[in-house]
Amino acid sequence: MTQHLTQLGQHVALPASPEQAVLEKVASPHPDLRYLVRFAAPEFTSLCPITGQPDFAHLVIDYIPGDWIVESKSLKLFLGSFRNHGAFHEACTVQIARTLVDLLAPVWLRIGGYWYPRGGIPIDVFWQTGAPPEGVWIPDQGVSGYRGRG
Repeated sequence: MTQHLTQLGQHVALPASPEQAVLEKVASPHPDLRYLVRFAAPEFTSLCPITGQPDFAHLVIDYIPGDWIVESKSLKLFLGSFRNHGAFHEACTVQIARTLVDLLAPVWLRIGGYWYPRGGIPIDVFWQTGAPPEGVWIPDQGVSGYRGRG
């Protein structure tokens, strides 16, 4: 089931870019069930494509697997590869989601990108593949809107 994985259990350097990152998948342990998988990345970073300054976000990725689940180490490396990637918040957030959709063909996926302020304005980016299926518990993403110091 995991023979094809190239990163799990190995020392792997952080990819230089999202295009160089290798996302890997494994067979869902329960392809006959509908359940939610959540990944939270509270320290996601990328670069502003204009200034080169770092941008920070709290990402929450929810998906309902079909036949595949993402291998978590490869996801961590993929997300880390954005550290030196210059793109606007909207581009990063949607690129991550669409890359996962292309790899996994999930029943449903949504992403919340809760970006910390740039120029005094926080930007939140949300995207999903469509309406969630009935009968699956999908909790709120639990990330409060930005309130600054009080």
